[in-house]
Amino acid sequence: MGNVDANRQPVGISVLGGPTTVVDLAGWRFVIDPTFDGPGVNGHLTKTSGPAIAASALGAVDAVLISHDDHVDNLDTEGRRFALDAPRILTNPGAAGRLGTSAQGLAPWESVQLHASDGRRAVTVQAVPAVHGPADGDRDAGGNVTCETTGFVLTGDGLPTIYLSGDNASLEAVADIAARSGPIDVAVLFAGAARVPGRQHERLLTLNSAWAAAAAEVLRAKLVIPAHIDGWAHVTEGVDDIRRAFEDAGISEVLGLAALGHWTVPPTPTSG
Repeated sequence: MGNVDANRQPVGISVLGGPTTVVDLAGWRFVIDPTFDGPGVNGHLTKTSGPAIAASALGAVDAVLISHDDHVDNLDTEGRRFALDAPRILTNPGAAGRLGTSAQGLAPWESVQLHASDGRRAVTVQAVPAVHGPADGDRDAGGNVTCETTGFVLTGDGLPTIYLSGDNASLEAVADIAARSGPIDVAVLFAGAARVPGRQHERLLTLNSAWAAAAAEVLRAKLVIPAHIDGWAHVTEGVDDIRRAFEDAGISEVLGLAALGHWTVPPTPTSG
């Protein structure tokens, strides 16, 4: 399939660069963690490349999903503007308080069902746990590792179940999601082995490639789309590492590696 534009797919997923991913599902369009700035230094992080598709090319969206608003590699200046222009933001409770009236905070396992008057099937968005660093890592005032963050699971009758990991480094969290959600049709895993000087003793803040392959097996995912594996200097593993890890695990067939800004079509749903 071709490049992402304002035309919606019945079902399609595309990584635009960094963590930013577009999900079209039954007529709904979601964007997770919008980052639309160009390359450059932003605070203590360096962006090395811009998005494959500009925000203006996406047309209208129904909801922006934000794993966390604390870090510019998940919500930069243009991404924040894009999110605030959307009719709905779904995120963690702390971020919702900072982002304003269009934002709804969802605690882990809390969900919201989206309905439309135009006959589109309802889609449920559920917040799921994410741990932004090692389990024994430094915690903020709220008890979160690095900061409060969330993943999401999208479901609907007759639709593929889609897991969006957000910045998560915990296989235990992945196992909890698998136990509660059942088989995942599509897992979009933030898997660039992010490490930042001065943060968590430079240990992993997101899944590395080997852990992403392990997560795919735990989730029994039919399709795994890696995200957040490019575009930022603190991302330490890329597409070649992902490919090798899935080959080593013997599950190369589930790996989806479309070019940035191009659509991937998920497989037939496991159930529903």
